[in-house]
Amino acid sequence: MEQKTQSVEEIARHASVASSFIANAGTNTKLNILNAIKTLLIENKNNIILENIKDIGNAKSHGLSAQVIDRLTISEKTFNSMIKGIEDVEKIKDPVGEIADITVRPNGLMVGKMRIPLGVIGIIYESRPNVTIDASILCLLSGNAVILRGGSEAFNSNMILTSIISESLKLNGLPTQIVSMVPYTDRSAVKDLISQKGYIDLIIPRGGEGLISYVTENSKIPVIKHDKGLCHIYIDEHADIKKSVNVVINAKVQRPSVCNALETLLVHSSILGKFMPEILNELKKYDVEVRVDTEILNIYKHKFNFLVAAKDADWDSEYLNLTLAVKSVPDMHAAIEHIKKHGSNHTEAILTENYGNALEFIKRVNSSCVLINASTRFNDGFELGLGAEIGISTSKIHAFGPMGARELTTTKFIVFGDYQTRS
Repeated sequence: MEQKTQSVEEIARHASVASSFIANAGTNTKLNILNAIKTLLIENKNNIILENIKDIGNAKSHGLSAQVIDRLTISEKTFNSMIKGIEDVEKIKDPVGEIADITVRPNGLMVGKMRIPLGVIGIIYESRPNVTIDASILCLLSGNAVILRGGSEAFNSNMILTSIISESLKLNGLPTQIVSMVPYTDRSAVKDLISQKGYIDLIIPRGGEGLISYVTENSKIPVIKHDKGLCHIYIDEHADIKKSVNVVINAKVQRPSVCNALETLLVHSSILGKFMPEILNELKKYDVEVRVDTEILNIYKHKFNFLVAAKDADWDSEYLNLTLAVKSVPDMHAAIEHIKKHGSNHTEAILTENYGNALEFIKRVNSSCVLINASTRFNDGFELGLGAEIGISTSKIHAFGPMGARELTTTKFIVFGDYQTRS
């Protein structure tokens, strides 16, 4: 058990005081901090990997799943992506202080909006230690202080990464409390964190359904959910079969443990004979467990003996592994209704050569990202040009979809006058 040198309330209070320093820091100062983080990460790479190995060993000894261990591991690719994420965020325009929407009122007042930081953000997340870097650099660029509460399974990795961020702040003359990590793993820390309404302005939870539900139901602070990704692809009757197979395989297989991976495939019934043999042959190559509805099972169970009969719960399941639910639908309307009933407002795609159907789909499906003829894996801050992301919001209030630096700010009205008075 870690020694509690500070209470969560103390951490939150110090973060609140420190937030004004980063809110008023200039762009150059913030970029210098990001560059220092990048340099120190590279210099301390071996130590970071050693701490991560400790976490992986603990995870295995506690019998955590392969998906959790995959998300926990700082591989060479993961480390490089953290560095690349910093470099990409360094290229993003600093949103703080931006003035837009200037209008002139009949009395001569000029009214506009200025973009400002949110204040102090509490981020609660599981498994992925790279979130520690991504969340911190985005909060720093957007002028926010941040309190991080990572999962216990990544404790050692998160602590060394936070120490590097603290050193970077110190090197640039700013309080280290601008970025804080709750330095112990008690579950009570989450309850304490979401109760600090006097010091924290926003809570962002990232993780499993249990964590999201608990935070949403118990927080005394506004919450933006980063909920599960029950993502769908609809294969339209006008789809290009070969190209569609490639997209489905990428969406399901490339990295099945992430929230924008495909979980349910909806296929227009008129193309089952052409599409299903092609996609099933490919899914078999990757050892994907395929759970299908009665119609597809009756047609293909003899030729493809690895098919499993889908249960009602499968249409509501985020597998995060090599399992795929497949359902036949009579038309696009049925596909959309299925998504509305079972989806999580995360990511959906249509594969079609019919322009009208494509436009109708993106108009009627209101998930955070809707794609035409592209893999669900593209719903990602980096891929959509945000540099990095703090997560993918499934809440429609304030921010929806990948949240970058701009989404971590709000606006205030500003008014330019010439000594006008109101009559």
